[in-house]
Amino acid sequence: MQAKKYMNPYVGGALLGLVLVFAFWVSGRGLGASGAAKSVIISGVKTVAPSHVENTAYYSNYMESHPKPLKSWLVFEMLGVLVGGFISGAIGGRLKFKVEKGPNVTSKIRIIFAVIGGIFFGFGSQLGRGCTSGSALTGMSVLSVGGFVTMAGIFGTAFALAYFARKLWL
Repeated sequence: MQAKKYMNPYVGGALLGLVLVFAFWVSGRGLGASGAAKSVIISGVKTVAPSHVENTAYYSNYMESHPKPLKSWLVFEMLGVLVGGFISGAIGGRLKFKVEKGPNVTSKIRIIFAVIGGIFFGFGSQLGRGCTSGSALTGMSVLSVGGFVTMAGIFGTAFALAYFARKLWL
């Protein structure tokens, strides 16, 4: 099966906006991903080392405000993103393992940079109290100044660093 063309990005953006409106209507909350990762990690730590969770202020404070972290809206949202992405890849004929990269870079280097970028973004999402979806997209949808500042910071940093990362794609 030949892969289908990607969706028009403007249509995709409009659909994402509708998903955000639907999320507010259904759950009373916007979108976000970093909270789901935090819930899964803290639940895993609690399973492996419950005394560590009880004796660490960060973990114990989180558990007080989230007694059942895996029953969080964000965890179910991220499961939906994973399942939806899989279904979309299957329907679009793109369900295969491959490393997207430029012609002048090896798969190993591309993966190393992707992991480093993911670590930086995960760390930044915790410092900024949310990821792109939560802080920026949802924040902007409720006209939060912090949401606009976050989005400007994300795109500004990406623009500033694009020169240095361009060799991974060109």
